[in-house]
Amino acid sequence: MHFTPTSSSWLNQVERWFGLLTDKQIRRGVHKNVQALEKDIRDWIAHWNEDPKPFTWTKSADEIFERLAGYLNRLPNPKP
Repeated sequence: MHFTPTSSSWLNQVERWFGLLTDKQIRRGVHKNVQALEKDIRDWIAHWNEDPKPFTWTKSADEIFERLAGYLNRLPNPKP
């Protein structure tokens, strides 16, 4: 188990999975009623479970922190 602060949801892989579900099934589908939407979601989950694709980090923690530091350095200084 790993603690993920709420301000860093980009780390949350479960949230990424729901993003894929939304992008690839819910937004692309035409759902005439709630039952059709639920069936499409269940079908997508079944398909995902047949051929799961694990999420793999492509950057190290140091690379992520370096990029974040660069972003924070570009923000204007807050006024006291």
